[in-house]
Amino acid sequence: MIYDRMHSLTILFEDPFWIGLLESIERGQMQVCKITFGAEPTEQEVLEFLDRNWNKLKYSKPVVTEVKAKPKNPKRLQRDARKQTLNTSIGTKSQQALKQQQEENKLERKTINRALKEKEKERKFELKQAKRKEKHKGH
Repeated sequence: MIYDRMHSLTILFEDPFWIGLLESIERGQMQVCKITFGAEPTEQEVLEFLDRNWNKLKYSKPVVTEVKAKPKNPKRLQRDARKQTLNTSIGTKSQQALKQQQEENKLERKTINRALKEKEKERKFELKQAKRKEKHKGH
């Protein structure tokens, strides 16, 4: 079975770091992965990073998108490539997918932190109760 799969990597500067946006489109659904680099990465560093960490990348949840057919005219390809290098903004679908992933991570962190705070509060309450009982036992 042939799958319609396409990957694209866009590297841009998002103050103060260089980031890479890896978009993966498969069967009309797009997933995005944000990779943070420190200094401006070279092609070799990017290839090595992807080679080492391809299986460890965390993608956002799939978002339905249209898959556009690639133009075959070499001049058009060259023009589109030039536009992509000049345009450093993140595609709106990519932004939405990343924002959704950030929101989910934020909610997950909040629930974990809330549970930890409740446990700590309960522990302190138990300590206070034990201390009160100890005081009432007498000397």
